[in-house]
Amino acid sequence: MALSQAMTRRRRPFRMEEMRDIGQTGDRTRLALLAITVLAAGSVFSMLFSVTTGASDASILDVIRNMTGTETALSARDRIIIFDIRLPRAILGFLIGASLAVSGTLMQGLFRNPLADPGLVGVSSGASFGAVAIIVLGGGLAAPLVAIFGIYALPAAAFGGGLATTLLLYRIATRQGQTSVATMLLAGIALGALALALTGLLIYMANDQQLRDLTFWSMGSLAGATWTKIAAAGPIILLSFTALPFMARGLNAITLGEAAAFHMGVPVQRLKNVAIVGVAAATGASVAVSGGIGFVGIVVPHILRMAIGPDHRFLLPAAALLGGSLLIFADVLARTLVAPAELPIGIITAAVGGPFFLWILLKQRSRVAL
Repeated sequence: MALSQAMTRRRRPFRMEEMRDIGQTGDRTRLALLAITVLAAGSVFSMLFSVTTGASDASILDVIRNMTGTETALSARDRIIIFDIRLPRAILGFLIGASLAVSGTLMQGLFRNPLADPGLVGVSSGASFGAVAIIVLGGGLAAPLVAIFGIYALPAAAFGGGLATTLLLYRIATRQGQTSVATMLLAGIALGALALALTGLLIYMANDQQLRDLTFWSMGSLAGATWTKIAAAGPIILLSFTALPFMARGLNAITLGEAAAFHMGVPVQRLKNVAIVGVAAATGASVAVSGGIGFVGIVVPHILRMAIGPDHRFLLPAAALLGGSLLIFADVLARTLVAPAELPIGIITAAVGGPFFLWILLKQRSRVAL
């Protein structure tokens, strides 16, 4: 008992000193809270902007009046366009953008490097393999799974593929509690290539209709957004978010190293397990309903770290808000740039995220042994 009390007295001052403003120059709490408030307002605006942009005469005020019941200013045609097509598309886009941004933030915090992202280290490829397996084999070998899980079969298969890839990646890249950035990136490339090879084999087995669906789906799109897809993917994404408030302080401590975090009282292994499962669930559900949308998970955390600092208590909710808003605006661009046709949203995010990733890589090359 005396030894335990002595260890407790020893840990408390170390914890308070080390946890204060980790990696920050000054307290950015007020700035972070202001940024979250602005991002929340921006998220609402992005949703309204999305549902009122396109081939419809409805304005933002008309939509607000109709939603609040103060006035039925929309025609029957506009109500169908907005509430059956655009609104589920905006909601699904926000959920996917938030899940990808939060997954990137979690992976960067867990691996303690700025290059971790579900799309770059093979997690999205693993989730894609699981989803394609259900799409192609759903009427044959995978029919029992479809019968058991119903509308959740596709997200569940994507979750399984993403989880398996994440666990393998962590096992390969981590040795004696230390994660090698170079090993992580190379292992991610290898695992992603393997998943893509298996996915290609399944695509070779697909019929013509499945091929057309998979081609557009593989580039990322929200064109098929429905309330049914929201019901399938939304609960999984939201459930993965419930653990975020309990992981923020632990991720802050891990920036000092796993050994230091353990001595500060953080249950490191449990934190790893929860974070890995959460990333796999959120990424898998997102990939299942939208296909491959890259670079959101690497662009958003870096923008926010430069603006509000690396404190995960504020970084995680800010990433969810900014990621959701950015993907909604990217979707608006995808369906208006070449109207009446539509660009895959993955092309928009890759065009912006690719140069941004190269900039980060060049900035970090002095610290990353590649």
